[in-house]
Amino acid sequence: MSSSKSGLSKARLSRMRKAVEGYVERGEVVGAITLIERHGEAHVDVVGLQDRERGVALKRDSIFRIASMTKPITATAAMILVEEGKLRLDEPVDRLLPELANRQVINRLDGPLDDVTPAHRPITLRDLLTFRMGFGMAFGPPVTPLQIAVNNAQIMSLKPPVPHAPDDWMAKLGALPLMHQPGERWMYHTGSDVLGVMIARASGKPFETFLKERIFEPLGMKDTGFSVPANKINRLSSCYNVNPASGALELYDDARDSTWTKAPVFPAGGGGLVSTVDDYLAFASMMLGYGKLGKERILSRPTVQVMTTDQLTAAQKAASAFFPGFWDSQGWGLGLSMVTQRDGVAMNPGRFGWDGAFGTSWASDPGEDMTAILMIQRLGMGPQAAGLNADFWTLAYQTIDD
Repeated sequence: MSSSKSGLSKARLSRMRKAVEGYVERGEVVGAITLIERHGEAHVDVVGLQDRERGVALKRDSIFRIASMTKPITATAAMILVEEGKLRLDEPVDRLLPELANRQVINRLDGPLDDVTPAHRPITLRDLLTFRMGFGMAFGPPVTPLQIAVNNAQIMSLKPPVPHAPDDWMAKLGALPLMHQPGERWMYHTGSDVLGVMIARASGKPFETFLKERIFEPLGMKDTGFSVPANKINRLSSCYNVNPASGALELYDDARDSTWTKAPVFPAGGGGLVSTVDDYLAFASMMLGYGKLGKERILSRPTVQVMTTDQLTAAQKAASAFFPGFWDSQGWGLGLSMVTQRDGVAMNPGRFGWDGAFGTSWASDPGEDMTAILMIQRLGMGPQAAGLNADFWTLAYQTIDD
């Protein structure tokens, strides 16, 4: 039997809940919220604990660190300014980010920092949105001079947060050479942090103020921001990490003494936000509605269409290391990924979204008129976070009953 409006099977929804309960019972996650909305009808399940140490139950309005699910929101803010003519996709960033003018590119990733070649061209806003600026996360231990310099500069961090104010952060980034030529390949993360600074300078407002005024308040995202105020700390989930030796969950960030209870010096566009499942659903529904939610229009339909269209060439994907097999069926648009090939139950071409390093995950699927969101707080992405994160998407799509 299915819900007539959503076209989701009630029996299969309970199968999904049972599977999530198994993950909680086995101690693989402390708690989880799953949300599937189809044809405007939402089904939400809340399982387990918000805080294991204190025995606090998870609730629908619990607050989660969403890490890289911040990136699509940051990209949306940038595109608001593009629509207003304050930014242009293919304009060099030098006007607003002089720290990134006249870039030098390191000749060998494992070579000395002063062995460089001038960049072939300037970095553009499109490069930041598509992660083709020539600088990003290097997955692996900091063994090269450049990786060591990045670590010492403290310009990338999950916790503790980046200790530099935006202008100082830009100066430190600008003092380092690029890892690759602009436009050559996709490199994760840094472009979104740069966008946050650029948005602030282009709008004349702090980045967090721009997000609040132009996205959060219009969409009713009342619990989304870069920190959790004192009167909401009792709703913040604790965050856990997997002990590699034992496989047991260990406390990573205690809700009562969390890094996220203080406003950050650097509001990170790449991963700094906290949110709730319903707040993020509002953002996701706006994107699924091609820029509109209810009476509020945040972006135009053509803008959302370009954001959710693969912007990478085959050569750029071939040159870009990420999780094994990622590029076989996925692409990258402006600040988020999309499915390009049907090779799994949930891999419907046109589906778009992104995940966070603390286990949160979102995708919206125009073809199915559906959004699904998973909220957990367990550090780990990609193959090392297999299990619930992988199963959730199959579980979500197997509920479809029409």
